[in-house]
Order: sequence, then structure tokens, then C-alpha cells
Amino acid sequence: MAGFENRRGQDPNAPGGYPPGQGRYAPSGSGGSGPGSGGPGPYGGPYDPSYDPSHGRQQPYGQPPAYDDAPGHTRAFTMGEPAQLADPYAYADDNVATYRAGQSAAPPAGPRLHWKQLLSGILLRPGRTFWQMRDHTMWGPALTVTFLYGLLAVFGFDAARKDVLDATLSASVPWVVTTAIAVTLCGLMLGAVTTTLARQLGGDGAWAPTVGLALLVTSLTDAPRLFFALFLGGGNGFVQLLGWLTWLACAALMTSMVGKSHDLPWHKALGASSIQLVALLMLFKLPLI
Repeated sequence: MAGFENRRGQDPNAPGGYPPGQGRYAPSGSGGSGPGSGGPGPYGGPYDPSYDPSHGRQQPYGQPPAYDDAPGHTRAFTMGEPAQLADPYAYADDNVATYRAGQSAAPPAGPRLHWKQLLSGILLRPGRTFWQMRDHTMWGPALTVTFLYGLLAVFGFDAARKDVLDATLSASVPWVVTTAIAVTLCGLMLGAVTTTLARQLGGDGAWAPTVGLALLVTSLTDAPRLFFALFLGGGNGFVQLLGWLTWLACAALMTSMVGKSHDLPWHKALGASSIQLVALLMLFKLPLI
């Protein structure tokens, strides 16, 4: 380029070269105070002629390298250096961010249960099943079981069963299907209420798993009463006693499910489930008395 003169390798004493003591790399002891000289530095000691590429400046002899957080300056660490030594605040920040005071440990990791294992687990292994499925959705099994329960629920009431059996097939089928849809929608709304109350009481569970498990618990626990009501009628004494027992079982399972799904103690879990339990009692149990 014009005006540029290459002086690499040129003798400083040669004509046109840099005069002694004023060149870019003056001899040590020449009295210069530039970076290439051996004169005193800002820290009272001679400058280190070696260039420190990690910081963009020379360091004086006997002085530790200065680290700062200025833009363009980075700090290098050796391989395998612990993170808390590299940044003593990073470890504390991570623990503060992940620690949740007053809540239990995370549930054991597990795959999504097959629908057969899910249905049997709610009745035989409820605690383990609720822990494992608290973060998994189960809309397929929940809606299917609730819809089938709704199809048979109409036969658990003596008056409704008599009307359905006396009506024609074209008239009874829409009635039964409509009842099943209404039971399913009612279960969804009651499950949403339970989830909202659990969150208000300090729970942290997800909406979809809680509603799905609530649908399965209410349908499965009332299945024995409904089975005998199909043959003995809803007003039978044994059927009514069985209805109260299954309602208590539903309350126990619902409390356990909400407690494990939302990390709540049993009394708060029972309080969150109370509206749904009372509604089930009014809709399916008391009308039979």
C-alpha cells in the first residue's frame, strides 16, 4: 500500500531505520518506558517483554496476572477444574434456583404405564401409580373408562332404568349416550375444580394428569356399586351400603392422588378434593336413598 514501508528485519542503525532508543523494540536499559523496554513499569518493576495474549497487555515481573470482567477479557481454566472453583457463586445460584422450600423430593422417574397397568395399579398399588403418573397425561384411558361408566350409570337408578327399558331402541340409545356424555363432562369439571383448589393450597401438580387420575378414581371406585345396582336395583340395602363404602374408598384414593400429584399433606389434599367428593355424593349416592 502507498505510504507503507516494511521495516521488518531492518538494522536500526542503518539509514532510514529506527534510531537507537526510539524504535519499537528498544534495547533493554536504554531508558525507554514503552512496552518493549526494560524500564520501570506502572507497578514499580520492569515490564515483562512477553506479550500475554489472554489479556491484551504485558504483566510486570513478579506481579500476578490481573483478571477483570471487562469486555474482551476472558479467564481461562484448566480442564477438570471444579465449577465452584471457577465461579464460586455459580454453585450456590444453581442450588438456590432448584431448591423448593417445604416441598418433597421429586418423584421417582418412570415410564408411562400401559392402560392395563394403570387401571390395576390404581386399585392395587395406588401410591406407586400416582407417583409414576403424576407427570403423564392419560386422556385415552380416562375418557374411555368414564364414558363407559356413564353408559351404565343410568341403569343404576331404578326410575331411569325402567324408562330406558320400556322405551324403544331408537329412543333409549340417544338417552343413554347423552347421559354418558353428561357424566364425562361433569367429571372433567369436577377434576378441574380439584386441581384449582390444590394449586390454591400450594400444590404444584399439572392440570391434565390430575384431572385424568380423578376421572379414573371416581369411575373405578363406583364400579362395584353400579354392578350390583344393575341386578338388585339402586334402592337395595346392600347396594346402598356398598355405595357408602365405595365413596369412602374414593375419598381415600382421591386424597392420596392429590397429595402425591401436588406435593401436599393429606389434610390439604382432602380439602382440595372435598368439593368433588361432596358432588359425587349428591349426584350418585344420595339420590338412591
